[in-house]
Amino acid sequence: MILSSRLVAALAAAVATTMVGAPTVLAQGHPSTVAPSAIRHIQTITPSSGPAGTSVSVSTLNLPIEAKVHVGVGAMQAGFEALAEAQQGRWGEIAVRVQVPATTSWDRPIVFIAFNAVFAPIGLSDPFHVTDQQGRVRRTGQVTDEAESCLTFRDQDGYLYALSGDVGDLRPGYEVRIDGVYFDTGECIDGPTIGVSAIAR
Repeated sequence: MILSSRLVAALAAAVATTMVGAPTVLAQGHPSTVAPSAIRHIQTITPSSGPAGTSVSVSTLNLPIEAKVHVGVGAMQAGFEALAEAQQGRWGEIAVRVQVPATTSWDRPIVFIAFNAVFAPIGLSDPFHVTDQQGRVRRTGQVTDEAESCLTFRDQDGYLYALSGDVGDLRPGYEVRIDGVYFDTGECIDGPTIGVSAIAR
């Protein structure tokens, strides 16, 4: 999944105003010196889902050469936390292992973000889908009809999921909260899928 320009712009704005520094340091917000259109796509996060505490490998080959690179984590419009400093290779590549913070909730995805020395964003990952210990996610948003053979769902951050299992009387346009088991892909779309276990309207 390539990050949309809307998401990149929103995340860049959030970083500029709500960045939280490393665990022992609270950083002031810095105006971003990087245009949203110049923010690179972090190419690999492994795994792409799991509960709080999951160890995640973050790597990419395409970052600009910087004096210092930090890797952090955050949710759209919800602030960011720096987790580690990454050493760049000759061509700007980084590879670092970070841990999803223990306080991370399973009710929305997060992204990994690379910052330069003044905490302006230079790279953003695809979403990491935070689950509970049973592999479930909780999402709030709108039921849609963006696939031919199943209902789909857009959450509050704009991410798309296929819905499988017992969807009851759900119809496109319904605003709901959905709990269910998360799958990286499914039969309906080649992408995130929620096996529905509970629905609240």
